[in-house]
Amino acid sequence: MATTRYVRPAAMDRRFNAAVRRLTEAGVSLAGSRVLTVVGRRSGVPRSTPVNLLDLDGQRYLVSPRGETEWVRNVRAADGAAELRVGRRVERVRLTEVETSSRPPVLRVYLRRWGWEVGRFVDGLTKDASDADLAVAAPGFPVFRVSPRD
Repeated sequence: MATTRYVRPAAMDRRFNAAVRRLTEAGVSLAGSRVLTVVGRRSGVPRSTPVNLLDLDGQRYLVSPRGETEWVRNVRAADGAAELRVGRRVERVRLTEVETSSRPPVLRVYLRRWGWEVGRFVDGLTKDASDADLAVAAPGFPVFRVSPRD
């Protein structure tokens, strides 16, 4: 990937994520939230974080609005093997990174749905950003297609 972008979460963001994670683990999905679990690339220990699962045209996606986060690096190192959880329901999934040129339509819908939540992480992009602006920004926003894993 040509551009490496990472927005460090503030203390408020870490508290928000912890609350969303607890609720999602208890079975309360907030606006499509899931708990993503993937094996840590250095520790070998499962790591979990809340994510927003996006449904678009019969496909499901995960977007990293903060860029090259730990979960993104771990997913890449694990060859896409991960789990998504809501309450007791655990789905084993394969995450496949979407090419940069195919990200703008996914980013637009993601921003429409969760812009209120992730606005401070996305460098001024909004749901009304031009196609050109989304194309320029796309390398800094990892996007993964979610599919079932056997």
